Amino acid sequence: MVNNAREQLAALLPRVQKPARYSGGEFGEIIKDRSAVSLRIALAFPDTYEIGMSNLGCRILYGAANAVPRFWCERVFAPWFDMAAEMRRGNIPLFALESGDPVSEFDVAAFSLGYEMAYTTVLDMLDLAGIPLRSDARQPLTPLIIAGGTCAFNPEPLADFIDLFVVGEGEEVNLELYAALESAKSAGLSKTEFLRSAANIPGVYVPGLYETAYNEDGTVAAINATCGAPLPVVKRVVSDFGAAYFPTAPVVPSTEIVHDRVSVEVMRGCLRGCRFCQAGYAYRPARERPPEILAEQVKASVQATGYDEVTLLSLSTSDYGGLLPLCDALIEYCEPRRVSLSLPSLRADNFSVELQARVQKVRKTGLTFAPEAGTQRLRDVINKNVTEQDVLNTAKTAFGGGFSTIKLYFMLGLPTETDDDVLGIADLANKVAAVWRESPGRSRKPLRLTVSTSMFVPKPHTAFQWEPQLSRTEYSRRTELLRANLRSKLITYNWHAPDTSLAEAVLSRGDRRLGAVIERVYRDGGRLEAWDEGFSLKRWTDALAASGLTAEFYAGRERADDELFPWSVASTGVSGEFLRRERDKSRLAQTTPHCREECSNCGANSLCRDGVCYE
Repeated sequence: MVNNAREQLAALLPRVQKPARYSGGEFGEIIKDRSAVSLRIALAFPDTYEIGMSNLGCRILYGAANAVPRFWCERVFAPWFDMAAEMRRGNIPLFALESGDPVSEFDVAAFSLGYEMAYTTVLDMLDLAGIPLRSDARQPLTPLIIAGGTCAFNPEPLADFIDLFVVGEGEEVNLELYAALESAKSAGLSKTEFLRSAANIPGVYVPGLYETAYNEDGTVAAINATCGAPLPVVKRVVSDFGAAYFPTAPVVPSTEIVHDRVSVEVMRGCLRGCRFCQAGYAYRPARERPPEILAEQVKASVQATGYDEVTLLSLSTSDYGGLLPLCDALIEYCEPRRVSLSLPSLRADNFSVELQARVQKVRKTGLTFAPEAGTQRLRDVINKNVTEQDVLNTAKTAFGGGFSTIKLYFMLGLPTETDDDVLGIADLANKVAAVWRESPGRSRKPLRLTVSTSMFVPKPHTAFQWEPQLSRTEYSRRTELLRANLRSKLITYNWHAPDTSLAEAVLSRGDRRLGAVIERVYRDGGRLEAWDEGFSLKRWTDALAASGLTAEFYAGRERADDELFPWSVASTGVSGEFLRRERDKSRLAQTTPHCREECSNCGANSLCRDGVCYE
């Protein structure tokens, strides 16, 4: 094993794709003196460089940790298949980009988990680093293996491998955790002693301090906390979002990434309450950053990075209350500098073609909307609160404003969906195409209308957490039904293959028994499973069968009203009573007003600094 991977990279990199993924040395990377820091953190993203470098959360956590002089946070990404093979062949351990040092020499390896299909890649990265996979096989205090992100709201499938999880928003709790580890190292605490004390930090879940019992039918019978650990662990929330840390001088990648631009977060959380959306519930309450602060962050970021594109991010950007003054300020700055401005996450019921035209003076892109369902009944079931007329009016104004590229996203397999709902997607898309043909002010460019569907995945901590997932056979039948009824040649239809969605549902709704399954899938070759090259459903079904489990148990059955969920160890702050009310209302196709219209008393507002989401 070499002390520094860079010593062998010169000979290795010409043999792999995209060597810039592994070379480091980017503009803006943070280099510190090893002897001057007391804690070293490897911020590990279990996907490729291009995906991880596009992740705003990782940029925030990287910058926030490095803002503390005595901490040094470096970046680690999963190597592509060719690079991983070369590393194993050359006995090169997984290394950090900034220093080239092996991850095993760090005090902390902190994994960011935004997608369940990254779980086997976590194991692969540990193995490449020479770190034992299972927590109980790692006796020393360091390296401590931690994880956070949306997937931490059901930490149980990875409980065998992760020492502790951060539940909720990590900007503040990570720094508390690092400081506690720093003190534990100085005091000579054992790993067991540290983990017991770390469980007292709000938002920290230590799997080893909890015991799970199961009923004969495989459902969870009881979850017991030991050593005084809290149950449930309530998520941490950045209450003063306006004052929260934001990196205005992020690392600029030396190769193209997926989102190669300045991204600023205008709002965290969502007002809408779509019943299928885990992020919408998990990141409540909705909090906004003042437009004057955002404007300064954009200007500083553009100046520091040289990017010529800015994106305003949130779960629903067009719901941001300060959008107009913010855009006015940014247009004045961006337009003379030929910097383009984009607004993703738009809603059809509050879309302004005038605003969109103004922000796209530099570079005009297409428009993307997510009606999610094809009929008003089903949109009411999921609490989407968007009408067909909203979509058609938006299409009409967009076409009249010179836009010619529109994407519409839908889900198939939503609770209570029927063939009429599937045909409703085709009907809505055909009507949008008809609006184009009838639009007198349309662009001379041909219409590019794309309809995309994915398979509904019931997620923990949502109003649909009790619901079953559609079978793959039935999903395929519905895609064929939809495809056959998209009559216009102006429409392109794309659909997501159901195999990955099935595995995602198993993992998102899983319990601790899946640890053995995940490890077996990894041992059988599963890694980078968000990519077709790394995924095999057969690996998952074989591994489940070897453990006496089935995909149907986790994904395909309706949960009983009183079932104890594995993910009940974590709390989003949204009460179970509220989720049950929302589920009952969905069965009646009744909607719930969004947070600005009326507080629904979901419980999450108790976590906000002033105790309310919106006054």
